[in-house]
Amino acid sequence: MNHNKEKLSGVFAPVVTPFEGDQPDLDALAFNLTKLRQTDLTGFLALGSNGEVKSLTDEERLLVLEVFAREKGDKVVMVGTGCESTKETIEKSHVAAQMGFDYVSLLTPHYHAKQMDGAALRRYYERVAEAVSVPVLLYNAPQFAGGVQIPPRTIVELAAHPNIVGIKDSSATGPGRFLAELDPEEDFSVLAGGINFFYASLHAGAVGGVLSLANVVPEACTEVYDLFMKGMYDRARELSAGLIRLNQFIAGAWGVAGVKAAMDLIGLRGGRPREPLMPVPTEGIAQIRQALVTEGFPVFSL
Repeated sequence: MNHNKEKLSGVFAPVVTPFEGDQPDLDALAFNLTKLRQTDLTGFLALGSNGEVKSLTDEERLLVLEVFAREKGDKVVMVGTGCESTKETIEKSHVAAQMGFDYVSLLTPHYHAKQMDGAALRRYYERVAEAVSVPVLLYNAPQFAGGVQIPPRTIVELAAHPNIVGIKDSSATGPGRFLAELDPEEDFSVLAGGINFFYASLHAGAVGGVLSLANVVPEACTEVYDLFMKGMYDRARELSAGLIRLNQFIAGAWGVAGVKAAMDLIGLRGGRPREPLMPVPTEGIAQIRQALVTEGFPVFSL
């Protein structure tokens, strides 16, 4: 197995950014990382969509990254550095590299969505990959990117670049649309971006996943991966089905706010999202609590 596939195999948590009032709660972030660091997670995604990256100022993003640098332990860390311009993406990626993080994850530019075709995206990713020392991961998430998707052909072309080493695919259908086209000899890893298609993606050749649910029940998420790797497919599929049911009440219903509410219920520090995102209402929290109990996870009696 090549170097990057080894580092990227397994489950990553796209870590949330807690807030106290309207300021990032760095102590709560450190608390969460300390707890998550003790699990079998391969690593963390800092400054992703679950980290509410688009709601943070540049100064706040640096403060958050300083906590990750201090608290990551031996975990692999990928940092979301994608911006609308190639120039700013390169600048932010340089910072992540200088801070010692392992990978940068680049969401597609999307403000000018109609112009973001395969050729424009290929040039964007190649220019960044050639300018930075840290390996680059593509991030395909049309729901966060004005509907922009990286075309399958473009993904296959970019996979051949020596400094583009993988993709996180969070599109509704997951990475199945291009996995079969990839050259298995390339040092290019595919990560599923959601629990709904995590198990199926492993069967199709993905090496792991970046799962919002790993903020809440990390050990159950890693167990799906471990069971799959041991060939215990029935048990992996059964556990996966329970996590998919659970997720319907968490990220499926409420997005980041649901993930944070579920974290509060199991003893981590999620808190409120940053406005204009609104917290989960009381009845939604009751449904999340019930779903956790139903699937066998302990909750606090808050």
